Amino acid sequence: MKRNVILVILAGLSLLLAQVALSQNESTGPSMVELWQKSGHANPQSSSFTHWNDEGEIPVSCAACHSGEGFRAFHGIDGSSVGVIDKPVATGGVVDCATCHDDGVKQLEQILFPSGAAIAAHDGSATCLTCHQGRQSGPDLDQRTTGLPDDEVNSELSFVNPHYALAAATLFGTEVKGGYEYPGRDYAGKFSHVEAYSTCIDCHEPHSTQVTLDNCTSCHKVDELRDIRTSKLDFDGDGDVTSGIYAEISALHEKLLSAIEAYAETVSEAPIAYAKQYPYFFHAETEPTYANRYNAWTPALLRAAYNYQFIGMDKGAYAHNPHYAVQLLHDAITDLADRTNATNIEIGPRP
Repeated sequence: MKRNVILVILAGLSLLLAQVALSQNESTGPSMVELWQKSGHANPQSSSFTHWNDEGEIPVSCAACHSGEGFRAFHGIDGSSVGVIDKPVATGGVVDCATCHDDGVKQLEQILFPSGAAIAAHDGSATCLTCHQGRQSGPDLDQRTTGLPDDEVNSELSFVNPHYALAAATLFGTEVKGGYEYPGRDYAGKFSHVEAYSTCIDCHEPHSTQVTLDNCTSCHKVDELRDIRTSKLDFDGDGDVTSGIYAEISALHEKLLSAIEAYAETVSEAPIAYAKQYPYFFHAETEPTYANRYNAWTPALLRAAYNYQFIGMDKGAYAHNPHYAVQLLHDAITDLADRTNATNIEIGPRP
């Protein structure tokens, strides 16, 4: 009898221990390293890391964000001068663990943006802010065009590319002036969200970089992030106020390209086309090669094209700062439309 009782107790304990072990395994899930290995940051075959393989080293102007070694050198974490990279950085690296976890990263108090604005680095955001801020800013456009007639082609002007994956520049809006902001207009600052989801790693799993989707959809009651919408204003002028804000921004983005094409044909008198390869704007009906890059820029056209690219290079602009995105697109469209007396491009109100 006692033996049977003991066996029952042991069986129960074994089952309990198995359940605990299973629960722990399910709760821990993939390790940090496994999550990181699935991210673009860890992909050694990505063009972000292989682009300079033929040269054998990464240019000092690019190395801060295209290798962990370069990042640590740029911020002086390796003992070198702060804000510059004073030695070549070899290819073959990725955004490694130390890029975010080195003790020196925790000591970074602020990050400078291309406009010169300094943003406080907290809650593990220093690495994100450094490498997702773009390479240009709105004020750079003013520096290139000050004193030039807005609607005259100038052969010395060339397209200004804001760079890629510039979520931080979108997020902080006019505080860092990542987009071109038209004179006399007000622009949104940092996108205000609930406190629990106000930093990069509140919304993105820091190792895989994937968006923590359930945290968004459970509150907003939608199936997809792109369906989120809180404003009832019809920004793109199509009469639909039920689609997600992503659809509004996408429609305005398309309308800006139409305005750019109309302006180039009527004012610059040189039709323009866009392609998803460097340097992005080309003479229409030509092969998209560097030799055929667009070169009939006016200051007004250059500013609008910059904003078109700025929004296009942040695929999450609708989540990072939707009001700033709509404002940049709206103002660029209306500026070009006014200059061409266009009446065929309809948009809605500006936030």
